[in-house]
Amino acid sequence: MTIRLYADAVWQSVQVREGLTVAEVLAAAGFVPGELDRVEPPLYAVVGNGDEITLTRVVETFETRQSAIPFERQSLRNETMAEGESQLIQSGAEGLQETTYRITFQDGEETQRIVVKTTVLVEPRPEIVMVGAQPASAPLSLPGVLAYLAGGNAWIMEGSTSNRRLLVSSADLDGRVFSLSPEGDYLIFTRKSKKPADAEINTLWAIETSREDAEPRWLQASNVVHFAAWIPGTSSVAYSTVEPRAAAPGWQANNDLYRVSVAGGPPRRVLDASDGGIYGWWGMTFAFAPDGRLAYARPDQVGLVDQDGGYLKPLMDVTPYNARADWAWLPGITWGGNGDVLYMTTHAPAGAPVLPEDSPHFDLAAASMENSTNVPLARDTGMFSYAAASHPQDGTGRSSHRVAFLQASLPEQSDHSRYRLVVMDRDGSNQGAIFPPPDSGGLEPQMPVWAPAAIAGQSGDYLAIIFQGNLWLLDSGSGAAYQVTGDRLITRIDWQ
Repeated sequence: MTIRLYADAVWQSVQVREGLTVAEVLAAAGFVPGELDRVEPPLYAVVGNGDEITLTRVVETFETRQSAIPFERQSLRNETMAEGESQLIQSGAEGLQETTYRITFQDGEETQRIVVKTTVLVEPRPEIVMVGAQPASAPLSLPGVLAYLAGGNAWIMEGSTSNRRLLVSSADLDGRVFSLSPEGDYLIFTRKSKKPADAEINTLWAIETSREDAEPRWLQASNVVHFAAWIPGTSSVAYSTVEPRAAAPGWQANNDLYRVSVAGGPPRRVLDASDGGIYGWWGMTFAFAPDGRLAYARPDQVGLVDQDGGYLKPLMDVTPYNARADWAWLPGITWGGNGDVLYMTTHAPAGAPVLPEDSPHFDLAAASMENSTNVPLARDTGMFSYAAASHPQDGTGRSSHRVAFLQASLPEQSDHSRYRLVVMDRDGSNQGAIFPPPDSGGLEPQMPVWAPAAIAGQSGDYLAIIFQGNLWLLDSGSGAAYQVTGDRLITRIDWQ
């Protein structure tokens, strides 16, 4: 019988006997298919008179080429430079890479080209330009030391907003802890760990603020997520820890408490680890009064810590909020005056048919340490009201201090609402929103920070706040607002 055969780009007729397979026909015609060659019909098929067989020669080769990698252009906003100024910090340079392709040819024609490997021989160097971002406002006088966290670095201001100094330049501060000592001479902070997140989240450090050559000192503590603060009247720091986990939220809280001296020595346990009550996996937080008393807040309770006995003394139960997410709400707590009152955010009921744990209502209340009364001060503030009390102005703290807190723009959706800053007297009277203006958006949840002392010429004490990534100072009496930074990198502030 006669078979038509296409091989090596040529058609030909081949005479063969009946009953042969395609493979036998090709062998009889003197063709041996290569490993990559394609044959139609398949080699095992039996052919008949007049059938056609196609043998396509397939060849693969590899080719390597070098090419340039373009460099990036980066702009770094620097709030120590005036707005409009720029400075080239680093010139850019192209990199070099080597690319290997696998090329497929069919009957001598290229049909496919695939990248199989890319190797960077020389990394490109980005062009970096420093761009001024300092607002063109006159410098403001500052009492004490104001510290702020920007781009993972710690900065301080002393005496004036124009007197700024980089304190920690490692660019690895995670912002979970950022707190000045009461005298402003030390700063504690947490740094991202170099270990995998499920092995170690961060580490706790301290640095002197008065020495320009000071080096950070590790406080032998790690995995500090919710709380670390200075113990009043001491050179020691208290902190609570978690255990890293691969699953959300990334930890399991220990609900413990330790103290460690910045002068050295090992940490000492104050509270043993515990389950932390309802939603205890998230953790608890604490707050020191000026006299050293310690309050705690967990999702279902607020109370005091017996630091000598190492146990909790509940003041009030709180209806835990069911977030139905991988986070839990903690009642915000802060002390006022000389420690005679504890301000807290409480979870208010919504009424039937809404379950108590699903209620969207949160109020700001005050608990008196003198007569054990609990007084509501502001309704529907939102879950992140974060009250902060000013320093005592008359030496007693019983009638002079004021309170700043955040008021949710959408109280019933306060978990993702923006907020406005409100100032009031210690008993909840004379409430007034001072920042930002209603038509300029709102604040992200944060703790307002009061100035440590009064400033001549101001009608009220200064408040420091972060708005749109910048540091602002506010006159709590007149509401006058002053933008201090312009780099939009500020994430934490403290003032002592």
